[in-house]
Amino acid sequence: MARLPRFVLPDYPQHVIQRGNNGQRILFDEGDYWFLWERLAAAAKKFNCDIHAYVLMPTHFHLLVTPHTENGLGKLMQYVGRYYVRYFNQRYDRTGTLWDGRYRATLVDPKGFFKDCVHYIEENPVRVGLVKEAKAYDWSSYGAHATGREDALVSPHPEYLALGRSARARHDAWRALLAAPMDPAVVERIRSATNKAWVLGDAEFCAEIEAHLNRRANPRARGGDRRSAAYRQGLAQAS
Repeated sequence: MARLPRFVLPDYPQHVIQRGNNGQRILFDEGDYWFLWERLAAAAKKFNCDIHAYVLMPTHFHLLVTPHTENGLGKLMQYVGRYYVRYFNQRYDRTGTLWDGRYRATLVDPKGFFKDCVHYIEENPVRVGLVKEAKAYDWSSYGAHATGREDALVSPHPEYLALGRSARARHDAWRALLAAPMDPAVVERIRSATNKAWVLGDAEFCAEIEAHLNRRANPRARGGDRRSAAYRQGLAQAS
């Protein structure tokens, strides 16, 4: 089945994942991480995108990014992909594709899911067992949010700035937020929405996006549910 077209709407954040082909490593040493980080920073500036959160993992990377033009995110990802593959193939004496197809992305409700989505991104190294705490992983936006570490890749989102009136208050609030484990249901919802290209938001937000783009923001009810005995009984009672 062909994948659904991505939801593209300027000034709304998107959660993005790009994976290595067949789960292969895309980052081996500090030089690789720095090159990818620098290309992301250059692309964000060039294509008018704000990157609010990120994590660079050995086999993939995540971004939470707000494009300010209709095709800004696509251009950012194309630019990064092209330059990084050229660098990687030359450095490791290889040819061919590096990425597992096109990147995955979901439009995110900033009021309802911004903090959850950033939490999901910055906790990724912990979930897969690379480190015990998010603060122990160098290649993510956690340091910028939780300690104020300088990170030119990170553009603070208004939802983050609203956590406190001072930088210290925001850092304290962020550390407290990430100290609590994520609800597994929320983790699964973020993962599913991103992989399947559906909107990540509540009913009101999804209705807003549907009105903007004239297409469904969430999947329809599954056929099996509509054919269930309870569904048929409800129809009979209503008739």
